[in-house]
Amino acid sequence: MSTFKFVSNDTVRNQVEQSYYTVTGDISEGDIGNDHNVATDGLTIGIPLITSGNLGTTLFFRNTGADGNNTVTISPKDSNKIVGGMTQAAAVFHSSGALGKDLINTKATSKLGDWVALRAVSLTEWYIVGGQGIFASES
Repeated sequence: MSTFKFVSNDTVRNQVEQSYYTVTGDISEGDIGNDHNVATDGLTIGIPLITSGNLGTTLFFRNTGADGNNTVTISPKDSNKIVGGMTQAAAVFHSSGALGKDLINTKATSKLGDWVALRAVSLTEWYIVGGQGIFASES
């Protein structure tokens, strides 16, 4: 399974498909390779259960709301967890790594364009492979 779904077969100009969220919901298996854009405050986006069929795939999330306006919550299934970290501001953030706990782009510090990429590295772990912005782990 490819990591990204491209709209164009042109090798010079590959275009990744885009998904836009205005209500809380789950990412479908068919939308795994898309960029996931969230412009509405307070949404929770559920990520797929990791299976042998989607192991190695990458999920890319982007906050497309106004500065200081959006809380974006990324929610793994109860048997999966988000692990890893990223540098944010003058500190380094590390996910709690607890099963079923959310990753949250905090509202007060959110900026248009904040993003995080997660990769399915095992049958239980979505690993943070990059990001920009202020994120927190659900306690």
